[in-house]
Amino acid sequence: MSDKDEPKNPMEEFQKQIQDLFKEGNMPNFFNASPESSKVAEETPPTGESASLGGRAGEILHRIEEFSLKPREIRDYLDRFVVKQEEAKKVISVAICDHYNHVRQCLTNPDLQEKEYAKQNILLLGPTGVGKTYLMRCIAKLIGVPFVKADATKFSETGYVGGDVDDLVRDLVRNADGNTDLAQYGIIYIDEIDKIAAQSSAGGKDVSGRGVQINLLKLMEDADVNLHSQTDILGQMQAVMEMQKGGKPGKRTLNTRHILFIVSGAFDKLGEQIKKRLQNNQMGFASTQKESIADDIDPLLMAQSTDFIEYGFEPEFVGRLPIRVACQPLETDDLEAILLRSEGSILSQYRSDFEGYKIAFNISDIAVHKIAELAEKENTGARGLMTVLEKVFRNFKYELPSTSIKTFDVSEDTIGNPDKELKALLKENESDQRNVLREEVAEFAKRFTKKYTFELNFEAEAIEELVDESLKQHITIRALCESKFHDFHHGLTLISRNSGKSSFTIDKTTAQNPEKELSRWVVKSFKDLQSESESSTQS
Repeated sequence: MSDKDEPKNPMEEFQKQIQDLFKEGNMPNFFNASPESSKVAEETPPTGESASLGGRAGEILHRIEEFSLKPREIRDYLDRFVVKQEEAKKVISVAICDHYNHVRQCLTNPDLQEKEYAKQNILLLGPTGVGKTYLMRCIAKLIGVPFVKADATKFSETGYVGGDVDDLVRDLVRNADGNTDLAQYGIIYIDEIDKIAAQSSAGGKDVSGRGVQINLLKLMEDADVNLHSQTDILGQMQAVMEMQKGGKPGKRTLNTRHILFIVSGAFDKLGEQIKKRLQNNQMGFASTQKESIADDIDPLLMAQSTDFIEYGFEPEFVGRLPIRVACQPLETDDLEAILLRSEGSILSQYRSDFEGYKIAFNISDIAVHKIAELAEKENTGARGLMTVLEKVFRNFKYELPSTSIKTFDVSEDTIGNPDKELKALLKENESDQRNVLREEVAEFAKRFTKKYTFELNFEAEAIEELVDESLKQHITIRALCESKFHDFHHGLTLISRNSGKSSFTIDKTTAQNPEKELSRWVVKSFKDLQSESESSTQS
């Protein structure tokens, strides 16, 4: 095969064609400098050393330079949001303080930049819904640094099928509004890390999981990441355009030296593996006593590096995660405390949802405890609270905004049988509901006049007819009236031309069958117009 017949890299060939177009001045129209494209270019945030350190980015960098938080202060902050997990809060607080104290020293003393430093990347273990992600979001919010969360399962070894691990760093830059000076001090959180353990199979090890591990461990230590992916066509074009314009190109790489990496996973099968190791170590020496002690302890608390390696992780990968802490499962009391004391409580979110309709609810302590009990049975940690609350409040959120009800009570009976309690509540407020529906008829008439200029005057009997039909069909007055009077304005326009009328009375008969009555009105208006014309001719 000759040289010219050899296959070429499609991306390199594409880039070469773009560069040739620039050199020849033959760029397509969509690259021509128009006022709109100039505006877009001006609004695109600068990156790298050319980025301004003013505004939000400058404030955050200043906070990092002045970092002075102490571990117990961070723990106190986390206590406001996350229930339980005392050991995790302690370990994370110390690691965060050590990391950002080092960053602060590097900012004030550039000579420390090149000094060896063992970064305190963190591995969080524990079942789903115990607060692992929430802990890290709270930390990032407290410090103010850019934060990226991703699932390990989205990545592949090559990046062509699935994501490229370098995309984590590019996402961090995007979350820093394009400011690489700020992004280099951010936090990257990778969940479901246990899913990329290299599992044994008939054909040997799962090399895809091993490949992702190897790519990640390079990032976690000290690597320069290209900010323009080979598959990022737009980024490649932008880079070529910058070079063509002769301006200073944006920073093309970002070093991960000061990015803190936190990974987490449920590690469902690791506990059993650790139990077996402990039992094997106890064989032949006071085994009965030691096994009973092990049964009372969460095996994840006893995890060692060898356990992770046997689980399917590369030794180098495990070595990049020196800080390890196990989060504990949440019990009923913990879930109850989340509902009542956590500043991020899902119960507060539901209160806010109802407040959007000017509705408030009171919930008893017994009902809160019942919710926590049901949530624990879901076996999904704090996420179980939302599952239970959604079942309880689903129909309340659907029905009550269209009623006169502005407050209701949530009891243990409501948790046990929400539909029954909702029906009783609606029945109790049935008389008030008719008043609400009457007001909605008046609101429809106002909207109709505003849109078509014709005035509709609903008689009392017509209003009651519409209210009865709304309750019987279980649809809103708005939907009912818009359906009944959908094309009403066309006929009224004809009548207005013939008679000059702009105000019309809607009686019970018209409310029952608007189309039939409107047709009769239109015919009558033409007959009246013809009679007037004949009378005028005779006179």
